[in-house]
Amino acid sequence: MKKFGIWVLLLSSLACGDEVYTVDELILKALENSPDLKISLAQVKTSKSRIDIANSSYLPLIDLHLNGGKNGQDSVSDTLIAGNLSLKQIIYDFGRTGANVDSFKYDSESFTMLNLQDISDKKRDVKFTYYDVLKALALIKVHKANIKLNESQLYRSKKYFEAGIRTKIDISDAQVELIKSKLDLKKAQYDLQLAYASLDRAVCFKDEQSQYSVYNEDLDFQNLYSSLSDYKLNLNDSINYAYENRYELKKYMADIKIAKAKNTLAYSEYYPEIYLNADYTKQRADKFKNYIPEDKWQTSLNLDWNIYQGGATTASTQEKRIQIDIAHAELQNSKLSIKKITTEAYINVYKAKDTVELSQSLVKVSNEKFDQASKRYEYGLSDYIELQQSRQGYIDSLASLVVNYYNYYQAVAYLDNAIGK
Repeated sequence: MKKFGIWVLLLSSLACGDEVYTVDELILKALENSPDLKISLAQVKTSKSRIDIANSSYLPLIDLHLNGGKNGQDSVSDTLIAGNLSLKQIIYDFGRTGANVDSFKYDSESFTMLNLQDISDKKRDVKFTYYDVLKALALIKVHKANIKLNESQLYRSKKYFEAGIRTKIDISDAQVELIKSKLDLKKAQYDLQLAYASLDRAVCFKDEQSQYSVYNEDLDFQNLYSSLSDYKLNLNDSINYAYENRYELKKYMADIKIAKAKNTLAYSEYYPEIYLNADYTKQRADKFKNYIPEDKWQTSLNLDWNIYQGGATTASTQEKRIQIDIAHAELQNSKLSIKKITTEAYINVYKAKDTVELSQSLVKVSNEKFDQASKRYEYGLSDYIELQQSRQGYIDSLASLVVNYYNYYQAVAYLDNAIGK
C-alpha cells in the first residue's frame, strides 16, 4: 500500500509537468551544473598543462631563423639568403629541471584535492537544503492539521453556544486561533518557497521558475525515532577516517611537497648548468658566393655557472626552507581544526538523535494531554484557555519533532562531509 502511494505521488507530479528528484539525483545535477565546480575543474586542467610546460625543459630547444636581404661591398651589392638552425639540449642541471617539474606536479595534485573538497562540500550543501525542503513540507502538513483542529473546535464552540452550554467568547477565541493557524500555514508555505530557492542555488538551477519537486514520503510520527540508526563509525574511528580521507588534508600534504620541490629548485641555483649547443647556418649569394661560405656548423658543450648574485640564492633557499615549515604547520593546524569539526559534528548527530527520541515522547504525552483537555472541556470541567494551551502544545511538539527529525539527517550530512565521505 505504501509503494502504491509513492507511485501515485510520482505520477501526479509528472502529470502536473513537475520533475521529481531524489537527493542523489539533485547531487548529480549540482555536480553537472555548478559554475564553482567548473572553475575548480578548469584550474585542475590548467595545472596539468603547466606540468607539460615544465616537462618540455627535458627536451631540446630548437630554433629556426630565416632572413633575406641585400649585402654590399665596394659599391657592389648582392642578394643574400640565409637560414639558421640552432639546438640547445640540457645535459645536467643538478636537479633544477626535475624540481621544477615536481613543483608543478604537486601543484596540480593540490588543485585536484581542492576540487574534490569542493565536490564534497557541494554534496553537503545539496543534502542540507534538500532536508530543509522536506522539513518545510512536513511543517505545512502539521499546520494544516492544526487548521482542521481549530475548525473543528470553532464548530463545537458554536454548537455549545447554541445549546447554551458555553459563552460567545469561546467562539471568538476559536476564531482567533483559527486565524492564527492559517497565518502559521501561510508563513510555512513561504518558508517552503525560500527552502526551494536555497535548493535551487545549491543545485545551480538557472531557470527563473524551476518546475520540479523533491521526492517526499509521509512521516510516521509514532515511529520516527526507530527509523534512525547509529552512525557506522565511533568518534575515534571518525577522526582517523577524516585524517586519511579528508581532501583538505591531502591538499596540505601536496603543499608540503610543493614547498620541498621549490626548496630543491632554489638550492640548485648554487650549481652550474651543463648543456649542449649545436648551430647550423646555410647561406646563398650570387656575386659574393666565393667569399661567403654556404654552410657553417658548430657544436659545443657549455657550462653556465653564476658565481655570485648578491646573496639572492642564499636568501631564496632560506625562504623556501621557511615555506616548508609553514606548510607543515598549516597541515597540523588543519588536523586540529578537522578533529574539532569532526568531534562537533559527531556529537551533533547523537544530540539530534536523542532529541528526536524525546520529541517523539513529548508528542505522545502532548496528544494524551490534548485528549484529556478536550474531554474536560466537553464536560464543562475546564475553560477554553486550558483546551487551547493543550492543543497548541500538541501542535508545537509535532513541529518540534519534524524539525529535530530532519536536523538529524542534516547533522549526518555534516559529519559525512567532515570526515571526507
